[in-house]
Amino acid sequence: MRTLLTVAALGIMVGVYRPVGFAAWQAPAAALPVYGYTVVNTYPHDRDSFTEGLFYENGFLYEGTGLEGGRSYIRKVKLETGEVLQQHNIDPKLFGEGIVTWGNELFELTYTTGLGFVYDKNTFVQKRTFRYTGEGWALTKDKDGLIMSDGSDSLRFLDPATLAERKPRLKVTAASRPFREDQSTGIRLTNINELEYVKGELLSNVWQQQYIARINPQTGKVTGWIDMRGLLTPREAAGVDVLNGIAYDEQHDRLFVTGKLWPKIFEIKITQPQRGR
Repeated sequence: MRTLLTVAALGIMVGVYRPVGFAAWQAPAAALPVYGYTVVNTYPHDRDSFTEGLFYENGFLYEGTGLEGGRSYIRKVKLETGEVLQQHNIDPKLFGEGIVTWGNELFELTYTTGLGFVYDKNTFVQKRTFRYTGEGWALTKDKDGLIMSDGSDSLRFLDPATLAERKPRLKVTAASRPFREDQSTGIRLTNINELEYVKGELLSNVWQQQYIARINPQTGKVTGWIDMRGLLTPREAAGVDVLNGIAYDEQHDRLFVTGKLWPKIFEIKITQPQRGR
């Protein structure tokens, strides 16, 4: 998602969550842990790429971007150099969103049109389209099928063959948050953005926040936060948009993160929590 933000907007991401005007709220018995990170490596990233979807597979990085006017595309990229090996541009009137593969197919969402695309993973040739209600934000997968976010507090589970929802939607809740609440109420976590399934849990960007949520995909409960502040220097942050984009290299146990219009992709290690919030 969504609209272009200036770096000044990133300033809203710092602070402590204080629920206001929600009578049913009860303070959690224990705050959720907040993890840190260390940077292992950095790699180049195209500063014109408005990153919406990101994953790593078979030695290559795949990226789906957003914005209309011809800026939405899917790419296969050489991680180490940023070289674009393959690219498919979608209709300039469309705003591209999350991407994921299943077997020999690559799936892509669009933002507000309810239109998705299925491509041949190797050639990027479009094979078919599919429809869904509401908005499309992100895609990932577990062993059973695709997982989709739509900007709400719910996750959808899709059958990769039919694209029908294969089980009830899962509500995502967070007992405590390390950032100010703006568009959520109570313990609902809205603005769930880019997703990555890693070692049995879901990692999710939260739009306009510099924290990654760790979500239990069985219960929908946030089990902790990863504080991603400080990745970019002030000079690097000039003109960028929000943190968005998580990819996991399962073979080598490497985790990558980036953002919209960011100049770098970061390989990180998650460190032990220093505090709870």
